[in-house]
Amino acid sequence: MFTYGGDTGAVFTLNASIASAMENAQVRGCELVLRSAISVAAAARSVTSKNAFEQATKRIVQNMLKSMHIRLESQLFYGQVGIARIADVSAAPTIEICASEWAAGIWSGSKNMAIEIRSQAGTLRGTANVVNVDLALKTVTLDALPVGTTGNADAENAAADVIWYKGAYNKEFAGLHKIITNTSTIFGIDASQHDLFKGNVVLAGTDFGAGAAFISFDKIEESVTRAMEKGLMEEDVVALVNPKHWDKLLSDLNAKRMYDSSYSSKELEQGSKSIKFIGQNGLIEVQSSLFVKEGYAYVIPPKELERIGSTEVTFQMPGVEEGKFFRLLENENGYEMRCYADMALFTSAPGQLSVIKYLKTA
Repeated sequence: MFTYGGDTGAVFTLNASIASAMENAQVRGCELVLRSAISVAAAARSVTSKNAFEQATKRIVQNMLKSMHIRLESQLFYGQVGIARIADVSAAPTIEICASEWAAGIWSGSKNMAIEIRSQAGTLRGTANVVNVDLALKTVTLDALPVGTTGNADAENAAADVIWYKGAYNKEFAGLHKIITNTSTIFGIDASQHDLFKGNVVLAGTDFGAGAAFISFDKIEESVTRAMEKGLMEEDVVALVNPKHWDKLLSDLNAKRMYDSSYSSKELEQGSKSIKFIGQNGLIEVQSSLFVKEGYAYVIPPKELERIGSTEVTFQMPGVEEGKFFRLLENENGYEMRCYADMALFTSAPGQLSVIKYLKTA
């Protein structure tokens, strides 16, 4: 409680203090395990040469790390909301993904990936394996389409079923999209009762169909303004966009780029990796990501985000003797290696994060 004393210099009574409104956030890391195997014969033939053994295990480790990071990257964006929604199933077992829900990074190299299809309410239609992906047509061919699967070109239509990584439903941490769009309880705090715990949804258009609009710097700045209204101060922010939006922004002649002593050809030339301009908050940096779905963009202050959990990606399994990475399979003639992570994405200030939706994809 503030107390005004005026200009008399007299002794005055202070108003009673008011207890700060605090809530205890609750967040735990979610475990993720990747298993890979090597045959006993392959291992035996490698041990005769140190170089041969290193080459045999190096490729396994590299592939596992790549797969683990792809899975975690997509989860950091779309954990607890699913990786895509289905537009059309008329050519089953080849299904078409809603254009606004397409992120090439999620599907690139996904052959044999196990998925499950659920209604938007969470009802399980069934599981399937990916046989082929057409990145240009945004189609995914499955070994078999689960009975009852439905699609709708409008991703927000209740008939558009959702694709999840197999086993992820209700077992993965909340990603950026979930955190920003949440209107109920997340991290143990009810966003409907705390406006500063509710993210900002900025509309570029009116829908994902004919009403969609191209991304613009104006919309990015509007997102920053909305975040500032909820406490964002003079803090750098990053706008994460799909590569299809990148060219549009790069060619925008109204972009407020930096042409001072900090000029860098790596940042400002055509084909650059980063666009930087000055907004109300300070520096705004635009970055593209293959994991951002084409119908959305995200504007975030990186300092307000952190990963919570017991461990980063590791091959050292908890409780296993230090330095032991291989274990003999019990019922198969091979050795197994496991990659493990236990983490979650957390922010104490969801109100300073924004999503731009209804973006035109073509």
